Amino acid sequence: MLPVRLTAEPLAVAGVLVAIAGGVCLGTVSGLVPGLHANTLALLLAATAGQIPGPRVYVGAAMLAAGVTHTFLDVVPALALGVPDPAMAAGALPGHRLVVEGRGREALRLSALGSGGAVLLAAPLALPVTAVMKRVYPVVSTNLPVVLAAIVALLVLTERGGRRRVGALASLGASGGLGLAFLDASVEGVLPVADVLVPLFAGLFGAPVLLAAIGGEGVPPQADPAVTTPSGTVATLATVGTLCGAVVGYLPGVSSAIAATLALGLTSTRGPRAFVVTTSGVNTATAVFALFALVTFGDARTGVLVALDRASVPLVLPTLLTAVAVAAVAGAVLVPWLGDRYLRTVGRLDPAWLSVSVLTALLVLSGVFAGPVGVAAFGAATLVGHLPPRFDCRRATLMGVLLVPLVL
Repeated sequence: MLPVRLTAEPLAVAGVLVAIAGGVCLGTVSGLVPGLHANTLALLLAATAGQIPGPRVYVGAAMLAAGVTHTFLDVVPALALGVPDPAMAAGALPGHRLVVEGRGREALRLSALGSGGAVLLAAPLALPVTAVMKRVYPVVSTNLPVVLAAIVALLVLTERGGRRRVGALASLGASGGLGLAFLDASVEGVLPVADVLVPLFAGLFGAPVLLAAIGGEGVPPQADPAVTTPSGTVATLATVGTLCGAVVGYLPGVSSAIAATLALGLTSTRGPRAFVVTTSGVNTATAVFALFALVTFGDARTGVLVALDRASVPLVLPTLLTAVAVAAVAGAVLVPWLGDRYLRTVGRLDPAWLSVSVLTALLVLSGVFAGPVGVAAFGAATLVGHLPPRFDCRRATLMGVLLVPLVL
């Protein structure tokens, strides 16, 4: 049986709240730093959990709070710099276009609405979705390559025109080759936690945008933050993102990035605002569904929950869900408050200096997290990342880096 009893002891409640607050701070840092992921911080916490005073559930609350906060804040560098977190990679460029149009403040609020709506929807849906997945999981898991192949076909067929479809196939194939070459490679970085996805996604989605920005005019002044998308449309898009996020939570080998790619295929005709809402919803809903999947199936499906499992955190569901809820409220407040300032600061900097500085930082992070292999992966991914703009196809096709290895 899972320990699900909440304690009313004031010191224990205070301890949980302090842990959640610490997690929110960590998730804010990881969300705002290009190329840094909450999974890495969570795994570092897991490695040092034995030295942290207090019950292990406090560590778990901090990990989940960091992960949820990150899913809100990671949109900020994706919008301002064009450098996405892996889970936000598929929708990074459409959101960046809104910034170029002066609608970055609106995009921040759309992202907060997408993520916040996903938490509100995922919490009540988690139990019925879990009940359904208990029945269909064996069939879907057995036919997972077919499901992923259908996503690949959707990405290609929804491109308009033969040239774009050829580009989509080329991008899927080239990025898939990167995945086959690097995902299972033995990597060793400076930190005790190695992660080859950092250089791969930084090269595929971040570096090409930064290189193009060197000769650009930078982030223009941003207009008012008014959300122009109807509330009903936002709710629909958040629902699509939430349901696609459930795929991540329950299916092995399917990441937030892949689910976001599926969501983008379903909303491909709705424009960049739909991309921002949907991908944000996918990213945040995953945290809730994956927690229920861990409790139900005993399998950790996200990096944060892998760290939770490694740290032997007891699954005190009310405490962990409280961490999710508090972090979601904090994230929804922090996105517009910090995001507006982030955009304003970036807009004051010289675009060439900023782009070169961030590229250098990404190169250094690639070496820190994956050593020489990471640096090579970053360089190769940067070359492949230039394919979609050459063919004018969606950058979501670069998600072949994960889709192709899983299909094969």
